[in-house]
Amino acid sequence: MRMSQLFSQTLREAPNEAEVASHILLLRAGYIRQLASGVFSYLPLAQRALGKIEGIIRAEMDSIGGQEIKMPVVHTAEVWKESGRYLEYDESLTRFQDRHGRDMVLATTHEEIVADLARKEIKSYRQLPQMIYHFQTKWRDEARPTSGLLRVREFTMKDSYSLDATAEGLEGQYLAHYQAYFNIFHRCGIPIVAVAADSGIMGGKVSHEFMYVTGVGEDTIVRCDGCSYAANGQVAEFNRSEAGSAESAVSELAAMEKIPTPDTRTIEDLAQLLDVETRQTAKAVFFMGRFKKKDGEGDEERLIFTVVRGDLDVNETKVSNAAGALGLRPAHDDEIKAVGAVVGYASPIGLQDVLIIADESVPAAANLVAGANEEGYHMKGVNYGRDWEATMVADIASAREGDTCARCGKPLTLTRGVEVGNIFQLGTRFTDALGASFLNENGKAQSIIMGSYGIGVGRLLACVAEHSHDDAGLIWPITIAPYHMHLVSLAKSDGDTRTAAEDLYAQLTSRGIEVLYDDRKENPGVKFKDADLIGCPVRVTVGDRGLKNGIMEVKVRTEDDKGQEVSVADIVARVETKLADLRSAIETTVVEVPYED
Repeated sequence: MRMSQLFSQTLREAPNEAEVASHILLLRAGYIRQLASGVFSYLPLAQRALGKIEGIIRAEMDSIGGQEIKMPVVHTAEVWKESGRYLEYDESLTRFQDRHGRDMVLATTHEEIVADLARKEIKSYRQLPQMIYHFQTKWRDEARPTSGLLRVREFTMKDSYSLDATAEGLEGQYLAHYQAYFNIFHRCGIPIVAVAADSGIMGGKVSHEFMYVTGVGEDTIVRCDGCSYAANGQVAEFNRSEAGSAESAVSELAAMEKIPTPDTRTIEDLAQLLDVETRQTAKAVFFMGRFKKKDGEGDEERLIFTVVRGDLDVNETKVSNAAGALGLRPAHDDEIKAVGAVVGYASPIGLQDVLIIADESVPAAANLVAGANEEGYHMKGVNYGRDWEATMVADIASAREGDTCARCGKPLTLTRGVEVGNIFQLGTRFTDALGASFLNENGKAQSIIMGSYGIGVGRLLACVAEHSHDDAGLIWPITIAPYHMHLVSLAKSDGDTRTAAEDLYAQLTSRGIEVLYDDRKENPGVKFKDADLIGCPVRVTVGDRGLKNGIMEVKVRTEDDKGQEVSVADIVARVETKLADLRSAIETTVVEVPYED
């Protein structure tokens, strides 16, 4: 491809709203352009890289028995209503009506469509197992799309779906995807961590997310080096006691006592006033949960009163899962007051007909300080089971740096990351709802067992850019680079140098090497800066001075040196060797990865 004909241009500066490296560099190098918040156009360089990512994914999906199909972007609302997710989804699901007044939705995912296809196509156990996949545009109306391609509203996803007759079959396909995903990400040139995750609105009890560890990520990754435990912070387990500290150092329960605590509305202020540790207090946090109505027609809100030990933080995802809520939002002051609680001095003591969820840390802690539901007062000597009880006790607290692993007792570490893939064991959640069944060996109807597996293609591209760059620009792995090499001609006019560059361009392309040829009438500084910015793995420079000496310059983008002088006669062979070495280095990263449940 000649740069003089390329439908994009580099930028010296990125727009002010671009903050993370991937967003800045993809804009400056001419890969993407923003149309609206979270909506991007992919220009030729990006489209070529995305095509290669899809090729890697397609090869791995085919290798584990996948069959590629194409499902629609626009869905009838009927199938979403059958699954129950039409109401479960928040505003991120775009609902509309066609010209005939029929309710429709824009695809956020395709479980309903797969279940609908399965009930139409699968009749017998002899047709199972199956695995289908596709690449398709998704639309999720995110409230706060940020960081370029890392958080968007419109995106392309590879989603695959397994259909099985048995739980063992589902587990086998799940494990196959687990390894295939590591193969994909390693072939794309980024390290990945698999973590236990929340299934959320997808349903099912087993799921993993594949995380690229980066400080710009929105997700918290909790890991234990002692036993390789890893989980998204939304579901991470941990020991409630602090390392080296007894959970309770009391031998008997104190009498409950109301004490004055004027102008003390925070846990920190309360602990300071009473000269106690924050872990000796009870923290109250209120949410309004959205629940399905008992008649199944629509939804309704209900207040959720959560209580955790004062040194811990409430985990919203865990609360939602424990309560069985469709979604949560912070409760307003008037909603809290409506149940008899006092904002800043709230207590579960004496409250009636309120959904109260206590963290597992609370029953184990004796003689806590809690609110008195009276302005300016708290209660000392509050004990669970004697003075109050919750509707349920559950794990609703977030793990912190230094907390200990619930499995091995070693310290946990927290990092940030970006989710680039996920896998779910759905079970029969969707097939039960849509009536997708088959006749087993005994002629009895049985629901098909499903798995769902996704990779965000554009987000993966952004993660590679985030991982592989320097101050000068992008550094693409050979496997997904838009072009294998960048040919820079320093010819000032027609003559031997231009002819040599044109001849080399023809030789390389005839041998299947993808070349981005900078034939523009620009000064060398501009060309070299653009080459570094665009990030092709190998650069060859053809200049007047070198050509007079029978040489050209070859430089690998990942190497710090200025390049190697290579004779004109050997240049093609040297380029092929460099490219082969880069491919070999990528393939060495593709290894079997033990499954971590």
